[in-house]
Amino acid sequence: MFRSSKILIVLLVLIFATSAFAFAASNTIPVTRAGEGVSVTAGYTVSTVVYNLNTTTPSNIDSVTFTLNAAASSVKIRLVTTGLYYSCSTTNAPTNTNWSCNTAGATVAAADELRVIATE
Repeated sequence: MFRSSKILIVLLVLIFATSAFAFAASNTIPVTRAGEGVSVTAGYTVSTVVYNLNTTTPSNIDSVTFTLNAAASSVKIRLVTTGLYYSCSTTNAPTNTNWSCNTAGATVAAADELRVIATE
């Protein structure tokens, strides 16, 4: 009798272990990705810069237009080293190489740089 209860216990343990394995084997995990990479960061070449002066007060700069050598999705400029950045908009979508920046409030006397920040 003692031997048959040992066999029964071993049999129950095997059944339980098998059913637990079958449950674990039915789990599904979605595909995920992970990666790392390096890319070269290249700058833009700015050309055909035009400072558009105010017609009434020509000492004020109303806007600045220019061309980039490659497409950009976001562009800002600054005319004064410690000044604010002005937002720009493209004038030739979807190529996005020609840009115009409204610089109302900027003056010729204060302008000491043209800093262009562009991102692809």
